[in-house]
Amino acid sequence: MSRLPDHAENHLVSRIGWLRAAVLGANDGLVSTASLVVGVAAAASGTTEVLLAGTAGLVAGAMSMAAGEYVSVSSQSDTERADLARETRELAEQPELELQELADIYVGRGLEPALAREVARQLMAKDALGAHARDELGILEQTVARPVQAALTSAVTFSIGAALPLVATLLAPAGLVVPIVSATSLAGLALLGAVGAKAGGAAVLKATLRVSFWGALAMATTAGIGALFGTTIG
Repeated sequence: MSRLPDHAENHLVSRIGWLRAAVLGANDGLVSTASLVVGVAAAASGTTEVLLAGTAGLVAGAMSMAAGEYVSVSSQSDTERADLARETRELAEQPELELQELADIYVGRGLEPALAREVARQLMAKDALGAHARDELGILEQTVARPVQAALTSAVTFSIGAALPLVATLLAPAGLVVPIVSATSLAGLALLGAVGAKAGGAAVLKATLRVSFWGALAMATTAGIGALFGTTIG
């Protein structure tokens, strides 16, 4: 009997936790800071004021992203722990009911009742809580909530994304801050969308167009508001 060749697989689900936080942080940092810079520059402010506003936005935004991610992902983690604690009690107090519950899940997925019960019995004999966490609660090791990882990833990537429009502002001639920052930021957003899609195995063109569109809309809106208020004040 011939041996089947090795079947190597490279699934991307394990990247979900940090990838979501990284893409969100970098995108938010780039869009919010670029929009702030463009809005302030459109109000006819000097380069120093624009850089000061952008730097303040970077620091405040990075801290806000870190705190927000930590709190939200901690809530998810708390819910997961509470569900696992409840499941642990039920396994200790009602093992037969829990066995039947797991078997019913497998029956719903297409197994014959007798086979489903035997599969449930064997899985519970090895790791009862793990079997119920995976098949009843949908809690997987690859996607479990990690608050600290999410917070640090968001803060760092927000800062990296926010740095791009600040560098563009620093290098741009005084009268060309708005167009140069806008063009640079849109290019950065397109690259970010492509990289995020590639890392997550998604369609590159769709992701690139999506982030570029919303980034352009945000910058156009703040530029319009800045120009309006700058003209009114002037």
